[in-house]
Amino acid sequence: MDNTTVKISQNRQKKEQLVAELQEKVKKSTGMVFANYQGLTHQQLENLKKNLKKTESEFVAVKNTLLQIALKDKIDKEATKEYFEQPTGAMFIYNDIVNPLKELSKTIKELKMPVIKFGILEGKFVTDKEVTKIASLPPLPVLRAQLLGQMQAPISGLHRALRWNLQSLVMTLNAVKDKKTA
Repeated sequence: MDNTTVKISQNRQKKEQLVAELQEKVKKSTGMVFANYQGLTHQQLENLKKNLKKTESEFVAVKNTLLQIALKDKIDKEATKEYFEQPTGAMFIYNDIVNPLKELSKTIKELKMPVIKFGILEGKFVTDKEVTKIASLPPLPVLRAQLLGQMQAPISGLHRALRWNLQSLVMTLNAVKDKKTA
């Protein structure tokens, strides 16, 4: 038998496959939120996953060590070591960040869990408080409408002011005309 052939256990193969899947999810995602899901029942966890799937995101409960291996390019293992001491679930967000966070926030209000640990949103490390603050933002279409309204306000104000001056001039000229004809 050849000594260079190394047998890899099935368990290790499964773990390597799981890490590869997690790394693919990390690459695809625009944001990730990590939470302690301890205390959730299986049914509650499945309901959370189902609701998050509707918002183009997913929640994955996996061993901390495998998650840290998958995140090796995104986080400093030593700096975030304290966050991975208890069970950690990862929420991968694939599109709009606010809607999945709102769904997670809704679940937290109902069940008082899971507990948010931290997040990585668009490549930046964010604390649990910042994640909660982002979750309280209005949805993206509403934010866009508000921004558009703010951008239009000065223009419409200028238009109103100019129109008022012209209207004043016309009213004054009409008053002068009426006075001369009377």
